[in-house]
Amino acid sequence: MKQNKVLSLLGIAMRGRNLVSGEFQTLDAVKTGAAMLVIIAEDASANTKKLFTDKCSFYEVPVYSYGTKEALGRAIGKDLRSSLGVCDAGLADAIVKQLKSEQV
Repeated sequence: MKQNKVLSLLGIAMRGRNLVSGEFQTLDAVKTGAAMLVIIAEDASANTKKLFTDKCSFYEVPVYSYGTKEALGRAIGKDLRSSLGVCDAGLADAIVKQLKSEQV
């Protein structure tokens, strides 16, 4: 049930145009400082995970691995998505809070 909370917050971010998806757009948002949070699908390739982990640590953007490509894509009304960038600080904080509560 809690997984739906994170996915619904991602859907809200998408509808509010505060979310970018796909490798190139997400990477661009990280580099320009627009991304407040990056979420990578758990079934993303090792190269994708390493790329975003390295870039996000360099640009000091929090990065989390969550869900599958299919679940992330469905949450935002698109096809498979391996990476998402949340560009709104309030939504990013709400998603991080929810992700941390699930890890406990």
